[in-house]
Amino acid sequence: MTKVSIIRHFSKSVAKLSASNVLKAKALVSDATLVSHLKAIDVAIESKPRNDWTKEQIKEIYQTPLQELMFQAQLQHRKFHDPSEVQLCTLLSIKTGGCTEDCKYCAQSSRYDTGTEAEKLIKLEEVKLAAIKAKENGSTRFCMGAAWRDMNGRKSGLKKISEMVKWINDELKMETCVTLGMVDENQANMLKDAGLTAYNHNIDTSREHYPKVISTRSYDDRLETIKNVQKVGLKACTGGILGLGETEEDHIGFLYTLATMDKHPESLPINRLVPIKGTPLEEELSKLPSDLTRKLKFDSIIRTIATARLIMPESIIRLAAGRYTMKEHEQFLCFLAGCNAIFTGEKMLTTMCNGWDEDIEMLKKWGLKPMKSFRDKEIEAVESSGNAASKEQVFARV
Repeated sequence: MTKVSIIRHFSKSVAKLSASNVLKAKALVSDATLVSHLKAIDVAIESKPRNDWTKEQIKEIYQTPLQELMFQAQLQHRKFHDPSEVQLCTLLSIKTGGCTEDCKYCAQSSRYDTGTEAEKLIKLEEVKLAAIKAKENGSTRFCMGAAWRDMNGRKSGLKKISEMVKWINDELKMETCVTLGMVDENQANMLKDAGLTAYNHNIDTSREHYPKVISTRSYDDRLETIKNVQKVGLKACTGGILGLGETEEDHIGFLYTLATMDKHPESLPINRLVPIKGTPLEEELSKLPSDLTRKLKFDSIIRTIATARLIMPESIIRLAAGRYTMKEHEQFLCFLAGCNAIFTGEKMLTTMCNGWDEDIEMLKKWGLKPMKSFRDKEIEAVESSGNAASKEQVFARV
């Protein structure tokens, strides 16, 4: 049989083979052109985590028929994560309002009349009470957000926040994450020295759509902060917001930015925009025709999550702000598509949040349990039996 006939025979057989068999068969024929015949979704399933994705490959995966896309995403999820575990995170606003940025979706911008008043950084004692309550209700990561553009000239604030982080680490043994705006390497190092687990700095959307949403901070400014965080050894928590008037191409561009980072985000929050009265974006979106492609459809959320799971398999994908607007079956579909973390508690930064009791009951119904914090695994051998029993009681709620 000639080489040409071998290739023809191989091509006809590809459609009948599983992704695994495709790669096995490919290995039998040393023609580099055959690799290009592999579907992008097969590459995602069969290869190790990679950061050389093209927009064309991501688009191909994103546009896979939805049932197949979700099925493959769930297979990928089970390869890299315990499918019965969900990370429970609680978010506390430690400094609300008064931000100088012009993010068109944000209630905390000082440029818009949204009813959000500028407040000072809260005291350590308030943080302690909130963190204790979060742990008692099963949360294992405690996140704190401050409405600042950056940390320049905020040495006192950074010191106080570092003290908050250290107390939560030392006393509660919880993971910690903060979002404080742009940080340089020295500032990130100070937070790391305090024991911070992760730093959140979202890219929000695609590079192309970004200028339509924000003008006071560039896309590259955001990427620089993420690089600074990762350089010092902190985990990067970065994702975005769906529903900013973007298109399918922007979802693909958003995923492309994340998937081609030197190191994929440790956690990837997916927010569904909650339009807030008084923000420019709320007014803009209210005028869009319901059939316009820029109007967010629920299946676009599912496609974004499932594609993220396939191309960034090790990342924790967190269903973040706007989850309370979803019906229970919609949340369930998000988990099937690859989500394995949620924000739960009393409130997000300025919007509503699903409560602990409601979430515990929902997860119990689905057969899911809280994911233990990474720190818990590291200190398991030295924890006292009393603390271990307390933790078991919390996890026994699910």
